[in-house]
Amino acid sequence: MAREKIIIDTDPGQDDAVAMLLALASPEEFEVLGITAVAGNAPLHMTEVNARKICELAGRPDIKVFAGCDRPMFRELHTAPEVHGPTGLNGPDLPEPTMPLQPQHAVDWIVETVMAHEPGTVTLVPVGPLTNIARALMKEPRLAARVKQIVIMGGAQTEGGNSTPVAEFNIYVDPHAADIVMRSGAEIVMFPLDVTHQVLTAQRYMDRLEAVGTPVAKATIQMLDYYRQYDQKKYGTDGGPLHDPCTIAWLLKPDLFTGKKVNVEIEVQSPLTIGQTVVDHFAKTGRPKNAVYMTKADEAGFWDLLIERLARL
Repeated sequence: MAREKIIIDTDPGQDDAVAMLLALASPEEFEVLGITAVAGNAPLHMTEVNARKICELAGRPDIKVFAGCDRPMFRELHTAPEVHGPTGLNGPDLPEPTMPLQPQHAVDWIVETVMAHEPGTVTLVPVGPLTNIARALMKEPRLAARVKQIVIMGGAQTEGGNSTPVAEFNIYVDPHAADIVMRSGAEIVMFPLDVTHQVLTAQRYMDRLEAVGTPVAKATIQMLDYYRQYDQKKYGTDGGPLHDPCTIAWLLKPDLFTGKKVNVEIEVQSPLTIGQTVVDHFAKTGRPKNAVYMTKADEAGFWDLLIERLARL
């Protein structure tokens, strides 16, 4: 079976790092065409370094990493050092990367790469703010019809927001970019907080991962031990949500998740609710259904997959 060609657009971030590791641990299923970095959890000069660190941790210095947009389209950059630490990837002491950052801008590379492949063969997996993806869609209007799908970690409805009472971080950082992506006409799959909050870094899973005993497993434990502290205090749960790897896990095993095709709109005007994802679950508005919005996850199955794959690295 042909491997899925994917581009991971990311702002690492410990959960972004785990998503990258899961993809890089699955070479039979994925051809990772490249990694594109965006400003989000940390500024761009940190996220692109973090992306290269994770490639090297996975033993894949051959993966090409590109730096993209260093700020949202119209707003000031909002980062999350309180969650991810000052570097965006606090926890393990990973060496500075020796693999080079590619000279081409991520937006230009995304456009060039998608347009060079056959239509419907490249999947975009943005797990940070959608600035790079929106800029690519603006630069090349044919891109939306050219990609196979865009698999997004972002949004929230039933869980409320994690940056404001109603807005999830990735959408909140650049709501205008998210609005462009959601209106693009591309095939979209969304993993909101509604589903990622069902996948927790509970201690029983941390114990299983620690038992793997490899350097990658050890570094992942160190990342997640740091990362989960904030959410454990915030939510009072055993562990915190492991957001971004849900996208990669779904591409590997779609039956781990359940979703529904709905209309999703992004609020971009209201100072009170900017960045809110307005999800029309019951077709009340008559607006076209533009995304598969995930609502349920098999937590145990997710962890079985993740631990098995990370043990390969």
